[in-house]
Amino acid sequence: MKFRAVSLVVILLLLLLTSCNGTANTPATPQPGACAPNSIEISIIYAPESEQYMPRVIADFNSAFTNGRNPVSGSNLASGERPICVTGVAGSSGTVMQGIVNAIIAPTNQNVARPTIFQPSVSHWLALANFQSGREIFDLANTQVTALAPVVIAIWESRLRAIQDTIGSEDVGWEDLIAVLNSPNGWQDYGIANGRRSVFYGHTDPMVSSTGLSTLIAEFYASARQNGFTDRRLTLEAVRDTDIQAGVRQIESLIRHYSTRTTEFKEYIAQGPEYLDFVALEENDLIYINRGLTQYQPPERLVALYPKEGMFWHEHPMGIVNAQWVSAEQRDAARVFINYVLTPEVQTIIMAEGFRPANPDVELAFPFVPENGIDVTQPRTVLDVPDPAVIAAIQQSWSFVKKQADILLLMDISGSMNNESKMQQAIDAALVFLDNMEPTNRVGLAVFSDEVELLIPLQNFESIDDDLRAEIDRLRADGGTELYQAVAEMATMMTDLEGSEDRIQAIVLLSDGANTGDSGATLSDAVVALEASRNALNPLIMIPVAYGSDADINALNALARASNTRVASGDPQSILGVLQIISSYF
Repeated sequence: MKFRAVSLVVILLLLLLTSCNGTANTPATPQPGACAPNSIEISIIYAPESEQYMPRVIADFNSAFTNGRNPVSGSNLASGERPICVTGVAGSSGTVMQGIVNAIIAPTNQNVARPTIFQPSVSHWLALANFQSGREIFDLANTQVTALAPVVIAIWESRLRAIQDTIGSEDVGWEDLIAVLNSPNGWQDYGIANGRRSVFYGHTDPMVSSTGLSTLIAEFYASARQNGFTDRRLTLEAVRDTDIQAGVRQIESLIRHYSTRTTEFKEYIAQGPEYLDFVALEENDLIYINRGLTQYQPPERLVALYPKEGMFWHEHPMGIVNAQWVSAEQRDAARVFINYVLTPEVQTIIMAEGFRPANPDVELAFPFVPENGIDVTQPRTVLDVPDPAVIAAIQQSWSFVKKQADILLLMDISGSMNNESKMQQAIDAALVFLDNMEPTNRVGLAVFSDEVELLIPLQNFESIDDDLRAEIDRLRADGGTELYQAVAEMATMMTDLEGSEDRIQAIVLLSDGANTGDSGATLSDAVVALEASRNALNPLIMIPVAYGSDADINALNALARASNTRVASGDPQSILGVLQIISSYF
């Protein structure tokens, strides 16, 4: 979908190795490396955003001690002074937070994490850990900020200028973005030639992603202000107010699809305005894109929209875990590492990756230039962090304020799927795809070989979960490949579906071969059927998964382009991971 087919497998494998996404049950555990003799060993799990600099920082820290030097003071180790050795790994903040809580109150749970230091992107997670565990796992008053990044709405400069020119103001907020969606002709009413009727917005999962959580809280603030709420901090009463929840749902109606991590959105939006109009990111991610570091070269500049209603700073705090697996000696060693991260030398390294330095002695410099789409005087309005009980209530509201989806799983069961046990592997992958499905999403199953057959019509997933899984498990491969006929028929069915006007509509296509059917259906027929809903408020998206070495990539690319997506590429070894990531879109 958002990756070139030839490279997706490699990228996905790297992502799965280097971090924990929201669908994983257990955050990765830091593995011991080469430590100096008699070292005090400590571990850190850090947010995926810190992957840009943290491995280098850890390696330099350990190297100094291995060479007999204290990296903070620069002095040689004193007699009897033990070296320190840090091991680290990236992990999605929500998953790791829950793993730490489980390790204390439910240590036999599948998801446990026992680091010495936890560095999420934002301190929301440290407060939630204390709240959920009922104890002070983290000393919030003494938790150290290590890198700063405001959450922004990354929007194409032409889109932002069009809104500003139309409303006659430089200050843009959520209500102005919603106004584009509600405008009769969409972007055309804002002066965008041949602009879409629909608006494409994306943000990550607030249950596991810091950016997603901060964005959802900001949406609640924006809706609360629109509904007359004037307190500085959100309250439980406000979060539970049905009018405020309705306002959040209206913002969420802009969503094209979700994802577990910003990693996917960074690559996806870089392809241009036809893929996403705007997306919630950390400021450092926006800088990363504008520096041309993504796989795709952006066709124009992305700029940071700092919503007039306010946003949050992500401070990338380092919290030392107060638990039985962390000794007093390890706590002291952790403070040494944190002090090292705050040294001007390390802060300069961190700043080079697009984070504002936490050490005030480090002057803000490149890449913080206007050419990278940011404004160093922003954000001017910073939201107050709500109480942990309020944050938890916002997370609990997610299932009924998020945009629901209609998803058709369209599977190739032609005879070639018998090769290399591909059919069984595809079945296993399809079942994994369903594992994290929202119960209120509507899901269906269709298959094709010589004929196209709708096995299970779209219904609430909760009501058909068992039947759907049983039907998938019974699939057997035989016959030819009526790919084009299957896409044309199912796209038409999805487009004509009643009650889907305010829902994500998607077909996830899994096929291992080229069209070999004799129905007479052509690639053009399939493309026309997909493009039929292009100007709808919720146009149909198709996510083709090219399974195996003999898939017709050119044809699948044409199908993807018809709904402004990209082909995802899988093989028998990676197909589980591919569909697991795609399942997070809904």
